[in-house]
Amino acid sequence: MLGGMQDFELRVPRLLDHAAREHGAREIVSYWADGRETRSDWAGVARDARKLAQALERIGLKPGDRVATLAMNHSHHLVAWYGTIGMGGVIHTINPRLFDEQLVYIANHAEDRVLLYDKQFRPLVDRLKPLWTSIERYVCFDDGSFDALIAQEDGDYRWHEGPERDPCMLCYTSGTTGNPKGVLYEHRSTVIHAMAEVAPWVFNLSPSAVVLPVVPMFHAASWGLPFAGALAGAKFVYAAVNDPAVLCRLMNQEKVTHSAGVPTVWLALFGHIDATGEVPRFLRQATIGGSAAPRAMIERIMGMGVEVKHLWGMTETSPVGTAGFQPPHWDEMSADAQVDHVGKQGQVPFGIELQVVDDAGAVLPRDGTSSGRLQVRGPWVVKRYFKAAEDAVDADNWFDTGDVAVLHTDGTMQITDRAKDVIKSGGEWISSVDLENAAIGCAGVAEAAAIGVPHPKWDERPLLIVVRKPGSAVTPHEIRAHLAQHVAKWWLPDDIVFVDDLPHTATGKLLKTALRERFKDHVLAAA
Repeated sequence: MLGGMQDFELRVPRLLDHAAREHGAREIVSYWADGRETRSDWAGVARDARKLAQALERIGLKPGDRVATLAMNHSHHLVAWYGTIGMGGVIHTINPRLFDEQLVYIANHAEDRVLLYDKQFRPLVDRLKPLWTSIERYVCFDDGSFDALIAQEDGDYRWHEGPERDPCMLCYTSGTTGNPKGVLYEHRSTVIHAMAEVAPWVFNLSPSAVVLPVVPMFHAASWGLPFAGALAGAKFVYAAVNDPAVLCRLMNQEKVTHSAGVPTVWLALFGHIDATGEVPRFLRQATIGGSAAPRAMIERIMGMGVEVKHLWGMTETSPVGTAGFQPPHWDEMSADAQVDHVGKQGQVPFGIELQVVDDAGAVLPRDGTSSGRLQVRGPWVVKRYFKAAEDAVDADNWFDTGDVAVLHTDGTMQITDRAKDVIKSGGEWISSVDLENAAIGCAGVAEAAAIGVPHPKWDERPLLIVVRKPGSAVTPHEIRAHLAQHVAKWWLPDDIVFVDDLPHTATGKLLKTALRERFKDHVLAAA
């Protein structure tokens, strides 16, 4: 027996149709790499997306074909997402910060047929063109070529229809070892993910929200914001540059209420605030993900009267897995307890399930202390990587995230480390993440990384690698004294070394593999 309700496939273009119909005049503002500012709205994005869908069909693309982008955040990129998906294609966002070998591998593995790119990446495109074997057409977003392409169409177009489990988007992981893996999102998984994201306990989006996503559109579907923002009818403010002066000016000019980005974005913004005194005056919520936010960062943003939301996820989870929100007894909590709560990675929205297991695969209790490998499952979690021969999950659909975490009694999840980054000392684990975040709270420390180096007695001991703030002369003794107030005595690093900068992955995370290689022969003074 079937139910008696209307049957609509959950397809991504319905999000755009809703935004254009119900919130058509809500603006999409773009600040381009050359300093121009342009304004569109949801109605304009829907019109141009239909024109792009027509243009892609005219040049020979078929449903299922991949259209790649090498671009920053702007309205044309948003149009490319919806236009490609709307004609049945698969939008494939490529991270321009990857190494050439990875860029070649990703585009060839995806078998992209068209590449849409920003003018600032033209040297990269010209360099790799001879190595990309499947790309037939190149179109620049901001030299007039994209506008000319869609200007030939009238926009009288009906979206391609099909099953909701059709693919719509391809994102590759930014793994630091081996080739990146492709995660192929479905219409269904993407729409359900967007519905979860707008909730108050995730991004808290509504038509009154003004969102400046610093997280790039080429990384993990820009945390799903282009889809959730359409569902909510929010205003978007896009910047094709990550200059903190530009971001802060746009935040005030456009009265931005919501922002989202990795911790390094806020470190840069703090520097601008300290130098100029200019602060984001209208910001209500800052969502931080990608890596754990240091306590000092959380305290400072909360001190600005801004709610901090900690986010955890990965490309394989579309990407939201957990989000922090204020518990019912928030107002009764002390300031320290509030910061402690925000420092954790949050709770799961409906649709996601988490568990923590030990090395033997036994499920550990949710007691706030039992630490193990974090596993996840749900309707927007990967099952099999693109073109892989086998599933990436176990028989019960659990996906191993590679993170080490604890689950608290109230369901709050707390990442303690990546499995490959945890420091194993004398049979006990030291969280490199906690050690780094504690160090960043020390005056004079701009950034810190902790890695394990060999020790003749304890297997591994922590080496702390520090970048000083400009003009700072902070000493190892001062850093150790600060750390002693925040971590166990046996966690204190055996050595502290200073460097001019730290290596990062293409998505802004510390590149621990490079640091371990650089310091593989380091001899600890205490050893």
